[in-house]
Amino acid sequence: MESTIVFPAEWYPQSAVQLTWPHEDTDWAPILDEVIPCFVAIAREVMKREKLLIVCKDEEAVRKQLGEVDDSRVVFRVMDTNDTWARDHGGISVFDEGTPVVYDFVFNGWGMKYPACFDNLITRELYRTGTFSDEVVVSNMQPFVLEGGSVESDGQGTLMATVECLASVNRNEYLRQEELERYLKDVFGLKRILWIQSGYLAGDDTDSHVDTLARFCSEDTIAYVRCEDPDDEHYAELREMEEELRAFTRVNREPYQLIPLPMADKVEWKGERLPATYANFLIMNGAVLLPFYDSPKDEIAREALRKAFPGREIVGIDCRPLIKQHGSLHCVTMQYPEGFVL
Repeated sequence: MESTIVFPAEWYPQSAVQLTWPHEDTDWAPILDEVIPCFVAIAREVMKREKLLIVCKDEEAVRKQLGEVDDSRVVFRVMDTNDTWARDHGGISVFDEGTPVVYDFVFNGWGMKYPACFDNLITRELYRTGTFSDEVVVSNMQPFVLEGGSVESDGQGTLMATVECLASVNRNEYLRQEELERYLKDVFGLKRILWIQSGYLAGDDTDSHVDTLARFCSEDTIAYVRCEDPDDEHYAELREMEEELRAFTRVNREPYQLIPLPMADKVEWKGERLPATYANFLIMNGAVLLPFYDSPKDEIAREALRKAFPGREIVGIDCRPLIKQHGSLHCVTMQYPEGFVL
């Protein structure tokens, strides 16, 4: 029987983007002065095009950091938070027979690596405080553990994900890959899942979220990270991933158009290589926000995405502060489709 559930692609028209704001009780405390301007830059680009939902500990402090804002374009919700990775603790949006539904999966700090007691409550608190439209249903998906950065949807029944992340024993340890696939197909109304076996980024602690490696840009286009330096530690794995992507086909058995993104220049902090990636972009109404790393490769990545998104402005955001905590631009945002947020 045909599923009634649709998992919309990121390019589906949006009502809002969520940011969960950094504060002195997060891991950002030593570099708040660096990371706040990055969040402000993202916030301003979002507010130009759609509503911004800010989850924060102190609304007055965030207002001062933002400067003058149009209150018709921003929604503040004050609550306790552990961290700022809205992509992974945020609700995941679907439509079920046209009804907007927000799935509230368990967030356990990327396999119990970090505290998540407050972040795991954010979506239900947003519902309790009337953030979502009256038509929205919030569905408690306990005990299943899932982060938004681990799944990519084309909006047409195809999901792309990495085996390394979704089959992690610290998330849903008693489920085999076949059981995971059945579950995901059921709750997201999927026809198929494209499983990526290879690919990783040094310094990444998400167990290879797909949004750091390969992204749907349209129903027939995938952008992905390509490493062309044989001396780089990522070379072999990312070449294997590239071959997997070349072997993937659309439902009509036609190959995908593949758009390579450059491997970001090596960035280190405190002796550790950081997971800088151009795949961690955010698709928005009329624009794509692309992480920049103060490198000549920034413009190469922008030109590549112009081919993938000919009708959208490609806006670069300096995300060097973000990767000091092992994430980037897509990781700190979560979009909600049109009609979801008041």
